[in-house]
Amino acid sequence: MLLRRERAMTAVAIMLDVAFHAGRTEAVSAADIAERLGQARRGIEPVLQALSRAGLLDSIRGPKGGYRLGRPPRDLRLAEIVSTALDEDGGAEAPAGRLQAAVVQPLWTELETLCRDHLSGLTIADLIKRAAAAGVKRPTVEPLNFVI
Repeated sequence: MLLRRERAMTAVAIMLDVAFHAGRTEAVSAADIAERLGQARRGIEPVLQALSRAGLLDSIRGPKGGYRLGRPPRDLRLAEIVSTALDEDGGAEAPAGRLQAAVVQPLWTELETLCRDHLSGLTIADLIKRAAAAGVKRPTVEPLNFVI
């Protein structure tokens, strides 16, 4: 997990972006997500699909389609999001050799267990609270005013 963090970080960033901009009621387009993350839409599409297949995101088709959360933010644990992203990734091969097998691989397994335990205690709702504490405000949609 630690070595393949780009895909895991992208998955968490996507989920936070959708929660922040759409939640469970509205949908946000893949193009908008990619733009806010500073990535190519084509690059995040496999992660969006993996998150959708896992039920973490709902995919909505049509002109106002896009993605919205599959469950409430408090029910979306970061460990599940990371696990979903990395399961689709296939995984990296461990270094071969007696010393690596006896020392490095057990150490890496221990570190990954600690990391997963920490991520199991965090939800998307916790990240939204962190964003608010950092002064990041949710976008507000102003109603159209047709008064002349």
